[in-house]
Amino acid sequence: MCGICGELRFDGQGADLAAIQHMTGQLERRGPDHGGSFSDGPLGFGHRRLAIIDLSEHSDQPLVDQELCLALVFNGTVYNYRELREELRGKGYHFFSDGDSEVILKAWHAWGEACAERLHGAFAFALWEEDKKRLFLARDRFGIKPLYYTFDEKRLRFASNMQALLAAGGVDRSIDPVGLHHQFTLHGVIPAPRTILSGARKLPPAHTLLIDARGHRQQRRYWRLPATRLGTPKHDHEWLEAIHDSLRSAVRKRNEVADVPVGVLLSGGLDSSLLVALLAEAGAPDLRTFSVGFEDTPQEAGSEFEYSDLVAERYATRHHRFRIPNSEVLRRLPEAVDAMAEPMFGQDAVAFYLLAEQVSKEVKVVQSGQGADEVFGGYFWYPRMLAETEGTPLERFARHYFDRDHPEYLDMISREFQGEDHSSRLISELLAGPEADSFMDAVLHMDVTTLIVDDPVKRVDNMTMAWGLEARVPFLDHQLVELAARCPPEFKLREGGKYPIKALARGLLPKAVIDRPKGYFPMPALKYVRGAFLDFMRDILDSRACRERGLYRRPYVEMLLADPEHHHTRLQGSKLWHLALLEFWLQRNVDVSF
Repeated sequence: MCGICGELRFDGQGADLAAIQHMTGQLERRGPDHGGSFSDGPLGFGHRRLAIIDLSEHSDQPLVDQELCLALVFNGTVYNYRELREELRGKGYHFFSDGDSEVILKAWHAWGEACAERLHGAFAFALWEEDKKRLFLARDRFGIKPLYYTFDEKRLRFASNMQALLAAGGVDRSIDPVGLHHQFTLHGVIPAPRTILSGARKLPPAHTLLIDARGHRQQRRYWRLPATRLGTPKHDHEWLEAIHDSLRSAVRKRNEVADVPVGVLLSGGLDSSLLVALLAEAGAPDLRTFSVGFEDTPQEAGSEFEYSDLVAERYATRHHRFRIPNSEVLRRLPEAVDAMAEPMFGQDAVAFYLLAEQVSKEVKVVQSGQGADEVFGGYFWYPRMLAETEGTPLERFARHYFDRDHPEYLDMISREFQGEDHSSRLISELLAGPEADSFMDAVLHMDVTTLIVDDPVKRVDNMTMAWGLEARVPFLDHQLVELAARCPPEFKLREGGKYPIKALARGLLPKAVIDRPKGYFPMPALKYVRGAFLDFMRDILDSRACRERGLYRRPYVEMLLADPEHHHTRLQGSKLWHLALLEFWLQRNVDVSF
């Protein structure tokens, strides 16, 4: 995992090397082990490396193959790089490094744009053809690795986070009204290609972008996820056996493809606990696990140590527990917000940031359970949606997911930022797609291909990479997800949801971990807002910057401030925190010069 950036000029000028240096500086925390740059006329690359595979200097980037006239900057991990290397050697290619980066160079030369679909892993990369003066960008199937860009008539710039683009200058920092509507309706999710800023975009997951030195662009989607039944229906035991084999393979690959130790973020929930069990089942030595907890409130416990301890004891892991007081959370919260490439409402973003700081002192790679709930139907709102029989697909989805319906959004946002019901239109289109057999197939398909990308997946990447820690997510192995998408929704949602995972865990995990109510990374202080946290949010929303920005209607703000603990979204998020977080992110990232 690394940080990448670059620029391609369309106006006949050479790449702005100072801008690339500024961008690279903003990516240093993503790659603390090495920094490098490359330029070739209109093209410039910057790179920060986190050394995971082939720790030698031969895999430092930008990676240049002089024989093939290619240059590469790459962020991520290709789990099948050894198999691809052997296939490419059979075609006559020779290699000067032992890492996965060079495999991408040869794969492009051998297969062109189709190289992306040959890669199994999490990746975002940019590849330059020196002879043809063409730039090729690609992003993995689920957007596990980020790729932001800005484009105008003079140039394209790209980077692993928004802060790098802003550091280079020239970005339209006005608020995108469509992105804003998504932000406050879809639980902080702004689906690609949009962002909260008008001048910044994201390459969608499972897409490539080919650009020449005149600015001509060709964007292509290289992978789709069918959520339809095929062939003879499987019996329950056949589904479970297939899922077990696929998940076991995904976990094993993410443990073995590394030249450094790999740990597990053990929350105490079913998903991360099962990762530990499967690693032990595969014979992985010296299992290292990490858990974090916070202060309790009268409404909610601040840790799940009672469950994570059971798993760590059962498998005799080298376990680390970190308990963080609320005073530390509040003091460090600005740092976590600075690490957000985009504003994130999920309260566990801060938790992941503080946990990653401690974990990075012990290991450079961890496995994490993100994605299991979306892939196997683990959230409480899925059974509620399934039980709905009235209304359109949009209505069945929105009444259990939307943070605010459009009338409330209009009450919250000042007139100059108001507009159409952009989120309802987008969700209607996604739910009507041709790749799903039923309403629940469509919901789970949309969640795993669109919504998850810009909520839990982005959150985990940003918060771990802020400390030079690579997080691997085996539940988003594309082969596993393809299998699960064929599985009937009713099977996945049995027993309250995530039935296949619960069934696989029987005999591997304590019953208390399997049969407990669904838990979430607990941070009660950002859900039940009071005391110093309430003062912090009030100061943000009453600040001169907030009032002059004029984004929110003051009566709505005052309503939330008067009774913050009783204004929650359908997904149990604090509406006050949503307003404060976005404003604070804008103050920390958009209102300042890097």
